[in-house]
Amino acid sequence: MNNNGMMEKEEIFSKVLRAGRRTYFFDVRATKADDYYLTITESKKFTNDDGSFHYKKHKIYIYKEDFAEFKEILTEMTDYIINEKGDEVISERHQKDFKKEYDPTSRVTEDELKTPESFTDISFDDI
Repeated sequence: MNNNGMMEKEEIFSKVLRAGRRTYFFDVRATKADDYYLTITESKKFTNDDGSFHYKKHKIYIYKEDFAEFKEILTEMTDYIINEKGDEVISERHQKDFKKEYDPTSRVTEDELKTPESFTDISFDDI
């Protein structure tokens, strides 16, 4: 064991998933007893009126005793959605009455909307 104190605890194992204005941080953390658990943090970027940004964060904690069931339900839910609706995004942008929250930083062209190839298929095994 090395003796680097608290700094060591933070960076056990981390992955980042960037998904548009949302970013997901997956972090392995240690309990006081030095067991490991998982946190998933969703950080969502908002644009203020003056052009500056702020972020809203939500964090969930998943402990070892719940891993098997959590994975099972997550897989069941994602499989259900793909089976019911396919893996191509059905966009609200095509509905006339849909008001999109205006985000000047992301300009989406009509072509991008029509090509399913532009959507990456993320399997949870890769995360």
